[in-house]
Amino acid sequence: MRNDITIRPETPKDYKDIVSLVLGSFSKGTQYSDGTDIIALIEEIRASEYYIPELSFVAELDGEIVGHFLFSRFPLSENPSGGHINNGSIAMLAPVSVHPNHFHKHIGITMLSLGIEEVKKHGFKGITVEGDFHFYNRVGFMTSSDYGIYPTSGIPMNEPRCMMCMETYEGSLENIGGYVVYDMYYNA
Repeated sequence: MRNDITIRPETPKDYKDIVSLVLGSFSKGTQYSDGTDIIALIEEIRASEYYIPELSFVAELDGEIVGHFLFSRFPLSENPSGGHINNGSIAMLAPVSVHPNHFHKHIGITMLSLGIEEVKKHGFKGITVEGDFHFYNRVGFMTSSDYGIYPTSGIPMNEPRCMMCMETYEGSLENIGGYVVYDMYYNA
């Protein structure tokens, strides 16, 4: 983990820089998105009841924004078609972006490690994330089905290890289970 990265909650003054960062991060770092859908998702989350302003972060290096990520409330569903439950106990990590000039320099690991500590302070029992398990396993995420939390669509259906979660303390996800259904967001 790096000691020269700081995180702070995003502010409206950061939005223009965040858009540029997300577009660059996804268009240069993924094969599945140019980032425009990710910007739309961020805007949807900000406009939703699930948004937590103090858990939507920018990462800075020498005063420059080099990363963006956010945690939002995420209610699990009772079944694969919806019916949300457990509202308030689970946070969703999405999306995560690092400036393309800083790929593979441990910025992502550092900013997420710092952010996870902030989520723990807010009393969440677990965090879900969908993505590259090779990356997210390094900060402590495990396959969500190991905890009784199941994917319902997208990449995890083809590769279940891509839907992950993390306990915020040992045993915190006991007696919590369900399905990850993104029906509250058009762009998820």
